[in-house]
Amino acid sequence: MDQYIEFITNHYLLAFALVCVIFLLIQDLISNSFNSFEAISPLIAVTKMNDDKTVIIDVREANEFVKSHIENAINIPLDGIEGKLPTLEKYKTSPLVVVCQTGARSVPACKTLAKAGFDQLFTMTGGMQSWEENKLPIKKSSK
Repeated sequence: MDQYIEFITNHYLLAFALVCVIFLLIQDLISNSFNSFEAISPLIAVTKMNDDKTVIIDVREANEFVKSHIENAINIPLDGIEGKLPTLEKYKTSPLVVVCQTGARSVPACKTLAKAGFDQLFTMTGGMQSWEENKLPIKKSSK
């Protein structure tokens, strides 16, 4: 035990970094266990789109959506998703795949949709960036 204390006193920055990493890992583990949505890869998203009546919700801004998006995706920017909940009511029982550019904005969108009572929610890991890296088809708007 004395060796541990001596190590910590001599290398307090390493010990502090270890404590921070452990804290962040535990926090991530706990937050993921309480999510009511699932993270899926772009290839699994394609499978879901082919099998079910899956709805794609793109939460990027309109200018990002125009550059490239998934065919038949509905563009609802993250800032306006709460205001559009009544229009999404018809999709409440359908599987929803939420997409953004890198996967960061889709998580808060899924949390908002889960609070509104949507059952089958999926966030696409890596977002449109990963979709394009996998050479999956995109559509470009002429707006």
